[in-house]
Order: sequence, then C-alpha cells, then structure tokens
Amino acid sequence: MQMTVVIATVFAAICFAVAISGFVSLDDIADPAQRADGRGFAWFWTFLGGVALALALLGSWLLRTDKGGADG
Repeated sequence: MQMTVVIATVFAAICFAVAISGFVSLDDIADPAQRADGRGFAWFWTFLGGVALALALLGSWLLRTDKGGADG
C-alpha cells in the first residue's frame, strides 16, 4: 500500500506538470480551435492528476487507520 501511495503521488505530480505546461503554452496558440483543444488537453491532465492525488490520499488514510490487517 505504501508503494501505491508513492506511485500515485509521483503520477499526480507528473500529470499536474503536464497540465501546467499546457495552460502556460495556451497564449502561444493563435488558432481558436487549437487553443480550445489545448485547453481541453490541459484540463484532462488536471483531472488525471486530481484522481491520482485522491487515490494517494485514500491510500495514506487507509495506512493510518489500519487496525491489524486481514488476520487481526
């Protein structure tokens, strides 16, 4: 479970980095259709990062509230 939390956190950081890069580069796009597509792409990566962060927080909470595992 600890490895799951670490991997989810790293994945969330990567997703948020891609999203930030996408949002920052929107000003360089002149075509409105491409800009809208780029905005959608950035929001998709933001969503993926949010899901990964939620899973990491859930895993962390499960680790803290564990009362002895399956055999306890």
